Amino acid sequence: MQENYLHYIWRTGHFRQNELQTTDGTKLVVKSLGEYNTNAGPDFLNARVQIGDILWAGNVEMHISASEWDQHGHSSDPAYENVILHVVLNEDKPILRKGQNKIPCLDLRPFLSEKVTTKYMKLMQSRAWIACHAQFPKTNQLVKNLWTDRLLVERLERKTAEINLILEGSQNDWNAAFYRFLARSFGGRVNNDAFEMLAANTPISILAKHKNDLFQVEAILFGQAGMLQRRFNDVHPRQLKREYEALQNKYHLLPIPEVAWKYLRLRPANFPTIRLAQFAVLIHQSAHLFSKVLEASKLSDLVALFDIDVSAYWESRYQFDKKAHKVIRKLGKPTIYSLIINAIVPFMFLYGKKRDDGRLQKKAFELLEAIPAEKNKIVQGWEKLGEKFDSAYKTQAFIQLKTIYCDRQRCMECPIGHAFLNC
Repeated sequence: MQENYLHYIWRTGHFRQNELQTTDGTKLVVKSLGEYNTNAGPDFLNARVQIGDILWAGNVEMHISASEWDQHGHSSDPAYENVILHVVLNEDKPILRKGQNKIPCLDLRPFLSEKVTTKYMKLMQSRAWIACHAQFPKTNQLVKNLWTDRLLVERLERKTAEINLILEGSQNDWNAAFYRFLARSFGGRVNNDAFEMLAANTPISILAKHKNDLFQVEAILFGQAGMLQRRFNDVHPRQLKREYEALQNKYHLLPIPEVAWKYLRLRPANFPTIRLAQFAVLIHQSAHLFSKVLEASKLSDLVALFDIDVSAYWESRYQFDKKAHKVIRKLGKPTIYSLIINAIVPFMFLYGKKRDDGRLQKKAFELLEAIPAEKNKIVQGWEKLGEKFDSAYKTQAFIQLKTIYCDRQRCMECPIGHAFLNC
């Protein structure tokens, strides 16, 4: 059993509240359960309980075993000095205040609903794709729809938290932060960290000075990627190497290690070399890219911004010195949609929020509604359970549900889990 079950039981009042008593045998009456606290500190704030003849007002803390109080360092934390009740399932030791008075303790186990606890254990012991796999298709559609909207906002806020960190590291320069975040998205799941390292080590201001010359932009990016440090047979990479060495000396550039880049299990069209060549063209062709993104009125405008081709050398290669018969040079629609979903939409949402511009926030949601439903293993899993998807708005929400709730067994924080326990 997990502590979040206790949180759920207390929050919803799913326990027998008559004849409560502390572990010392004193009568206990709950006047107010308090406010559930999802931040640091006690689990419930501003609760009111009557213990014997005394009415207490303060906070409630919960643990499976009482000894976890000390294990979690609460004894030395001032935030826990106003705890009026310790709710547990096992009082394996008394917990004392600094003045050596015992904190009143409620063993909740005798007062739990056997029916609800049985259902909870069924969820926690499930080894299915999601714990409520049998009940999910029966859940009221209104519950799912309301949860979908909340999940999508959660997912956007999680992504904007990442952007905020990049924004701080860019001294609140939106253009520089957008460049770094977009670069990270260009790397996909495999090379996102390497792309972000590259962008962090290669100021957009330097690229902007040479943006009119694609050859120089390529030289800077491939050089900073650590990919121009060996000998080459082809003329193009030899020329890029010479150009980079001159620019490196001029700007005191420091490349990242080439070993940061991964090729294993990637399709050639997703090789970091091709992605870098495409990124170079994007920088070369798109002046004031961030402004253009914000000004785009519809999805097709954004798709057109990423309709880019690579330079002539990459028309017959996926890697330096290695010719290929057929090369996919352009970003495919799924890749463009992925960039919009993972980079453009959260950045637009955050910018609108920071500027108190509801129009931009609304546009971020509208873009997701206009993008076709994503195709991946998580979406396929939901489809097997009977869920239907018509846009990225919903697929993003259900990816959030699977990865942040289902995979972490956070059933007690999910309305679908609540519906199952209460049916």
